[in-house]
Amino acid sequence: MSDTQELIRKNEIGELSNELTYRRYLMNKGKIRELFRKMSIPEYIALHMIASEGKHNSIYSGRTYLTDLAEKMQLTIRQTSKMVRDLKERGLLLWSHDGNGSEGTYVTITETGQKLLEEQEIILKSYYGKVIEIFGKERLIELLQLMKQLETVMSSEIEEMEATDTDGGNDGMDD
Repeated sequence: MSDTQELIRKNEIGELSNELTYRRYLMNKGKIRELFRKMSIPEYIALHMIASEGKHNSIYSGRTYLTDLAEKMQLTIRQTSKMVRDLKERGLLLWSHDGNGSEGTYVTITETGQKLLEEQEIILKSYYGKVIEIFGKERLIELLQLMKQLETVMSSEIEEMEATDTDGGNDGMDD
């Protein structure tokens, strides 16, 4: 590859990476937050996961273990605990533990939490119903599949970068 081709390739990658970063920023920041007035997006996702787990997994009697929730949401236990504590204080979740707590803590959704979740889902279904109608169901499914593939590649690349980090987390300053 010539130097000119390499420069063009690097410019294209730069432009594409900037555009992708910008689009993700807009999706995360944008008007979508207007749809979430009574809870945050992460809270909605957590409540939805907890409610779904309760419906689809009779083994745990509606329980969602904190470690499972943290893993699914890709959050630390500390971040998950803070969010769960906030939801518990608002009466949306019950937080309990098995035995003396060493076997794990779990959450279950309350009736109030279920009601708020259902209200939020009505708002989202109304909005996304119109979006899907305009954008097209098949195109949206294809886009979601591509986004999952892209997320897998991006996650793998970050993991690889972390694994090959040569300074081992050292900030360059000697003790």
